[in-house]
Amino acid sequence: MSGAPELIVATGTCYPLFAYEVALSIDLDAAERRVLAAATERLSVKQKRRAPAYFEYRPAPLRVTQEAESLGLAAYHTAPSVELVLYDFGAISVSYAVPIAGPLAGLAALSAELWGNDRLVAESRRHVERVLGTLGDAAVRPRIADFVEDYSIFQVEAFTTPCEAAALWTHHAQTVAQILRAEPRSLSQQEINDATASRISFGLDDATFIDTDATLLFDPEADDVRAVIEFANTQLLEMRFLDQQLDDALERAYETLMPRRARLFGLGQYRPELRRLARLQLDGAILFEQVTNALKLVGEQYLARVYSLASRRFHLAEWDASITRKLQTIDSIYAKMAERAASRRMELLEWIIIVLIALSIIVSLGPVLGAR
Repeated sequence: MSGAPELIVATGTCYPLFAYEVALSIDLDAAERRVLAAATERLSVKQKRRAPAYFEYRPAPLRVTQEAESLGLAAYHTAPSVELVLYDFGAISVSYAVPIAGPLAGLAALSAELWGNDRLVAESRRHVERVLGTLGDAAVRPRIADFVEDYSIFQVEAFTTPCEAAALWTHHAQTVAQILRAEPRSLSQQEINDATASRISFGLDDATFIDTDATLLFDPEADDVRAVIEFANTQLLEMRFLDQQLDDALERAYETLMPRRARLFGLGQYRPELRRLARLQLDGAILFEQVTNALKLVGEQYLARVYSLASRRFHLAEWDASITRKLQTIDSIYAKMAERAASRRMELLEWIIIVLIALSIIVSLGPVLGAR
């Protein structure tokens, strides 16, 4: 809103996040031992398994901090370390820290710089590869997926002049929307309303704005909120990964079911695909259960509301429904393949019986025909 005094950030931090799918699962106890054993070699400076008081992880993720090169981002620089969070369902979330101070409006340029930043993606992937190399057999069926789920959290701890949280969605809504949408240019009122719609406050002096690619926090103590959003971003990654795996499996299954010339009555054409589908059914069901039930928020309604907002912004319910539907489709295809394979086996057995009967008749008639 015009006429509003410019807000100056006194202290704050931006946290660029990068979530990766790295393995079928991770044995966190074994991973902790391996990380500790390799600490001096791998330059790991901190590791912990403590979760926030209201978080009930099953099990608690492993947090590891590594030294890293300080990188320039617009007018800012990353801290010389990164934090990696290892989840038992096979995901790793990499978090950078960028100290921020100065005009709030300047964060729009930083947000634009972070959006799809290839350099940070490459650097974060190298840190993931480094940790994955340390884990050894603590990571089950390790492989780093091709895509990454990136996200940015801007946490403002204090402004240079007192500011009520309500001013952020009234007088400074344009600036907040530009940060959330990574857009230095002025936005329309419709875009501003949409960007700032998913907001939540506990008191008069705090606010959380959650959007699809970024979150803005005005709160000096928001570690728990950041942890909830980081988990939701990792959950989105796992949903995307599982959805892609199911799409690939469905495409292969449809090709297998298409009419084709069969060899040996088609007896062997379904066996590899049945094995793949059976394995995917098991892996997919386990991963889906782990991801959707990994975090419980105990006795804290505010954090539950934060997670609900993040879930809606990330469309997790839609991903959940899509994955459930595809798992059911795969179950149906598996049943059809198994039924068709059984039918082919019965057909082959019938032909074998017919051939054996014909042979027995020929053998029995042999002496008679020979006497003539």
